[in-house]
Amino acid sequence: MNETLYLQPRPAGPHAHAVSALLYALVGPFDRGIGGPGGWRILFEPECHLHEEVLVPDLSGWSRVRMPRLPEGHRFTLVPDWVCEVLSPSSARTDRAIKMDLYAREGVPHVWLVDMAARTVESYALEGGKYMRLACDAADATPRIAPFDAVALELKFLWDAEREE
Repeated sequence: MNETLYLQPRPAGPHAHAVSALLYALVGPFDRGIGGPGGWRILFEPECHLHEEVLVPDLSGWSRVRMPRLPEGHRFTLVPDWVCEVLSPSSARTDRAIKMDLYAREGVPHVWLVDMAARTVESYALEGGKYMRLACDAADATPRIAPFDAVALELKFLWDAEREE
């Protein structure tokens, strides 16, 4: 079997901060059930082997009903229920065109695109084999975004890498 691996340069500081901030915001309520419903496994950069492609989304999530246990190795062959890609100038084209098409083909129900330049979070749901954009939330919004709409997310923390408490 010939697999294609899509690689990108390591992310810049603001990109890495946005991924970390989003992971932090989601793990408590959705992975651990702290202040939220739980029921998810949310992972940073899992290596997803989806037929002949190998994709490494910035973040991915699986319902614990579908993935009661993590795989022992580094290969995730179960299609995620949600993926998030943080766009940067070097990755935006691949994330929007190539990866979105592959996620749709594999049946990933929800995709988020965090656009660092526009300071937006775009959410998509798979309908009839194609992604329909549900919303595009701006930097200062506090939206409830499917499939994690049980808790509102403060998006301003994604953009402010130098925020002081």
